[in-house]
Amino acid sequence: MDILNGVKIVEFEAIGPGPFCGMHLADLGAEVLLVERPKHPGSTGESDPQDILKRGKRSIALDLKSPEGKEAALKLISDADGLIEGMRPGVMERLGLGPEPCLKVNPALVYGRITGWGQTGPLARAAGHDINYLALSGALWYAGEPGSAPFTPPTLLGDIGGGALYLTIGLLAGIMKARATGKGDVVDAAVVDGAAHMSTLLLSLLAHGHMKDERGQSLLDGPHWYQSYVCADGEYVTVGSLEPKFYGELLDRLELADDPAFASQYDPTLWPQQRLAFADLFRTKTSEEWRSILEGTDACFAPVLTPRRAAAHPHIKNRGCYYEENGVLQARPAPRFSSQNDGDPKPGL
Repeated sequence: MDILNGVKIVEFEAIGPGPFCGMHLADLGAEVLLVERPKHPGSTGESDPQDILKRGKRSIALDLKSPEGKEAALKLISDADGLIEGMRPGVMERLGLGPEPCLKVNPALVYGRITGWGQTGPLARAAGHDINYLALSGALWYAGEPGSAPFTPPTLLGDIGGGALYLTIGLLAGIMKARATGKGDVVDAAVVDGAAHMSTLLLSLLAHGHMKDERGQSLLDGPHWYQSYVCADGEYVTVGSLEPKFYGELLDRLELADDPAFASQYDPTLWPQQRLAFADLFRTKTSEEWRSILEGTDACFAPVLTPRRAAAHPHIKNRGCYYEENGVLQARPAPRFSSQNDGDPKPGL
């Protein structure tokens, strides 16, 4: 993909959201140079094929604590469009590679910083991980069943959604500005900021009275028609029939359209009993049997699959969402562009 052809990014070795951002930009055609620590194996050549987050990048080993390493890094930065660093606040400054010296050698540089807590604030220098940032931002509150501990899929909502993708947006927006004005910028991408911002749709529902502070009582975490259910074979399926017409479709296919116990879709006092009834019903058939009844309809249904099983699903396979390279399952770059559809070297599994 060459959408970002001509964009040069210097990425400093880190973990999690920074490397994902660099990979994402490389997927879109940017030239991404990864600055690794000298002790890192394979740090002076092509990326390790087993490390998916390095795909599409070139790498160089530099000792940033030495004058020579610092000088070499500044030389790389001098003609870069963007920079990615994911260290704790103050570390790059101590290395002499903070925003001030980097923007001095390259005034048009967009200096991208990714952390969990942000560059400022009482927790800025504290350690943390995805689940902590989500918890404090408010984004974790509705994740889970009433009476159980909240939990979300690891890394997806915080590190990637609230972190890496916001850094990607910030870098690209900053580069657009820099190319128009010649002036660079510093991007402070914090997972807590991004996770809070991603809660905007929930906040909109809250403003309209559709979400409550009590878990299990809101439009998207309480109803029987927006849940995961276990089937007779131990597999799980999901339904999400939010709108009345989709709920009607679901009831029709479950042969419950004439059952008065399910006539009221939005009465939260009825949801607990309706959930129990749905749970009993879904246990009567295997996940494959439910797929034959509900999949591809407007009942808003999908099975819960592992990544490898998802890759083999007809819809995911048709779109080529996954591919395998060097024996490693990988996700195809996203989003897609009409100009990039021909000759895709990485077809789906």
